[in-house]
Amino acid sequence: MEMSAQNSGDCRTAIPVCADMPILSATDGSGDIDDFDPDVITQTGCLEKGSVASANIENNTSWYVFRAGTDGQIGFDIEALPVTPGGIVTSEIDFALYGPFDQTLGSNFCTTIGNGSDIPIRCNYEINDTGFTGIGVNPISGQVGAPFVRASQNTYDEWLDVQQGEIYYLFINNFNTNFNGDPEPFSLTFTGSSVDADQNTALDCTLRDEFLGLDIIACEGDPDIVLSALNSPAGPNIANITWEVDLEDDGVYDQVLATGAGATELTVTSPNSGRYRVTIETTFATIITDDILITFFGVPVLDEVRVLDDLVNSDQTDPYNIEISVLGNGNYEYAINGGEFQDDPVFLDVPPGVNTVVINDVNGCGTTEPIEFLVVGYPKFFTPNGDGIHDNWNVLGVETLTNPSIFIFDRYGKFLKQLDINSLGWDGTFNGRPLPSSDYWFRLDYERDDEGVLVARSVRRHFSLIR
Repeated sequence: MEMSAQNSGDCRTAIPVCADMPILSATDGSGDIDDFDPDVITQTGCLEKGSVASANIENNTSWYVFRAGTDGQIGFDIEALPVTPGGIVTSEIDFALYGPFDQTLGSNFCTTIGNGSDIPIRCNYEINDTGFTGIGVNPISGQVGAPFVRASQNTYDEWLDVQQGEIYYLFINNFNTNFNGDPEPFSLTFTGSSVDADQNTALDCTLRDEFLGLDIIACEGDPDIVLSALNSPAGPNIANITWEVDLEDDGVYDQVLATGAGATELTVTSPNSGRYRVTIETTFATIITDDILITFFGVPVLDEVRVLDDLVNSDQTDPYNIEISVLGNGNYEYAINGGEFQDDPVFLDVPPGVNTVVINDVNGCGTTEPIEFLVVGYPKFFTPNGDGIHDNWNVLGVETLTNPSIFIFDRYGKFLKQLDINSLGWDGTFNGRPLPSSDYWFRLDYERDDEGVLVARSVRRHFSLIR
């Protein structure tokens, strides 16, 4: 039994497929969007730009997605077919396979594929003398798949070992330029020991029920997303179609967007996030439905840097800890003071004074400029030697406090200096004489708002003078 599949040139709406039958489709012109940035990526894995200099790498493409149903060995055959029965094969099919991906992570796999963060685990663009390319063994020549080597003339890559639940994206590309958009057909057939054992379980056929594709994470300003009802098991046997949207993804569909037998496609524009549902009434009086969650994220926006512990917010000894809060519900990572990014928004042992934070959306929707924030604290030492570095000591961020005063003492309790909000700091002298290297103490007095009442507070710590 053969299955005709609607082509999708957009990774975001890759067509879910299964191993229980050959799949017939066609490359029919450029993709819906540039999944690979043509100004940045001219090669992905072994694939290169098309045969015309102006063609980007995504020339005449089809995207598919499949999920491993069992652990085992998977391969596939892609056969270029003649445009008409008995005609000449004009296409030159290449492919790239990406994965494995974990669907539970909710990541934007197509963004990481398109920006080069994920590279193909299998790919081939050798000349297909037999009309076949794929993974495993060429069914015509018996050529055994091997790691890709340029000019090897081996059109097959080595078998793929999969684990149940893994997601893979298959990118099929017609290297020959076809700017007239005429479809050039091919067939896709899955192979391997898992398929030989049970083609109904080798790949998870329930994924085909999600014919609108996997949930989509997109960025504000991205090109339109086109959903197709023609990828459903009903195929062309459609009596009526209804598209709806649940804007809050709360189980309540707020609006009917389109209806009618001709409403085979729905275009979703940025930034209209929501769960989109299609209901198809077939000519056989059956009902088929599917839904897809589309979420648009923008550039991260800082809500606040919440100081968990600093000199005035903790009874501990100098635990400068902060937590970064971001507006929105994207997937973010954080870096402070030019350091490495981390997923945890809590940072421990943050330096006192002015710091910077950078927030990055891991789905590729943007990165903030460095944003300054202040942590009230003090340096553990200073070196008043006239070199312009750590020559003065002061409590950093004191200007953010109410009526602050700082009193400095030696280790025996002798009062040495008082600092206020306008002071440049202590230079390590007493009555004009330099004091020796030693530990010194300070007391910070200030007022704090406690439910509308200013309450006097006091903090005592020590620091070192080093000469």
